[in-house]
Amino acid sequence: LAMHIFKEIFAGRSGGQGSLQQYQCKPACEYRCSDTKYRKPCLFFCNKCCDTCLCVPSGFYGHKDECACYNDWKTKEGRPKCP
Repeated sequence: LAMHIFKEIFAGRSGGQGSLQQYQCKPACEYRCSDTKYRKPCLFFCNKCCDTCLCVPSGFYGHKDECACYNDWKTKEGRPKCP
């Protein structure tokens, strides 16, 4: 269901910064994290990032250039915070 909702919301859109409403973060992150074996941490950080950036890059991995806030948010160690 989450993938269906995500595809409906983003049909033809790149998911750029500010392109989501807060309520759309959960289904967008469900889709983004649906192809990883680290689902729980992926969902936690994706939702945290989406709440701040109001965007989630398209696809299961990569495409972070679509959302500068999501791409540029780093941990103290300099690693990407957002999946």
